[in-house]
Amino acid sequence: MASGNSFFDDLRCKPEVIDPPQVEDIVDTESVNDTTQAAIKPNVTVSSSVRELLECPVCLNAMYPPIHQCSNGHTLCSGCKPRVHNRCPTCRHELGNIRCLALEKVAASLELPCKYQSFGCIGIYPYYSKLKHESQCCYRPYSCPYAGSECTVIGDIPYLVAHLKDDHKVDMHNGSTFNHRYVKSNPHEVENATWMLTVFSCFGQYFCLHFEAFQLGMAPVYIAFLRFMGDDNEAKNYSYSLEVGGNGRKFIWQGVPRSIRDSHRKVRDSFDGLIIQRNMALFFSGGDRKELKLRVTGRIWKEQ
Repeated sequence: MASGNSFFDDLRCKPEVIDPPQVEDIVDTESVNDTTQAAIKPNVTVSSSVRELLECPVCLNAMYPPIHQCSNGHTLCSGCKPRVHNRCPTCRHELGNIRCLALEKVAASLELPCKYQSFGCIGIYPYYSKLKHESQCCYRPYSCPYAGSECTVIGDIPYLVAHLKDDHKVDMHNGSTFNHRYVKSNPHEVENATWMLTVFSCFGQYFCLHFEAFQLGMAPVYIAFLRFMGDDNEAKNYSYSLEVGGNGRKFIWQGVPRSIRDSHRKVRDSFDGLIIQRNMALFFSGGDRKELKLRVTGRIWKEQ
């Protein structure tokens, strides 16, 4: 609906995402992933007109209490009310502090399917519980774990495995042990950081082995770590070890793979992996210490 006012049109073009109130403050909810009971509820079909009523005319997001209205009955979400300077974006009358309790009650009576229904979630959830469920739904898609670019692809694990192989040309290996050699001619350069991703298939699961250089303070360091292609509760069933060395010395790291729910940057910046300072990496490389030649070995195992 056109407002006839460039101020409100500009607000629509640049919506600000306002976090809805915490679900716990609205209604008691069941476990977010307990679809057993949720699935037996009748699949309530909500007409598009009802959904439009619950859509804020400014930010176009779903509205949650308190829902405001003007004296003519036009509604607005609480996040956008201060942005329109207390003027209704539809009729430009003063908004005041009138709440649309009727619409809030209508919303409370609705039950909607999870937006990840196409990924396998069969749950039907109350309107005010749906957002909380979706933020933790076990069927929500994963982000591409590739670290070499800002890839925006999302999907389930089989789709991402195929995507990594076909689109990113990532090396795929079967087995739970690995022996990789990393070589860089100028280890002093970190602007175009050395990085590598290898995917391993073992125990019926997929794991991502990352190796890269990044700046820590004034000097570059190298880090290797493993991520699990699945959720954190499954990742805890596995452990891994990494070993690097040379000239009679070696470093050994043992840990639990992090879920790809945690971003690559989050894992790297938490230093949750095998970290090798540049001087030590060059010492392990041997020779004239002008070229990086690291051999990283390791294995993955399943905890009993």
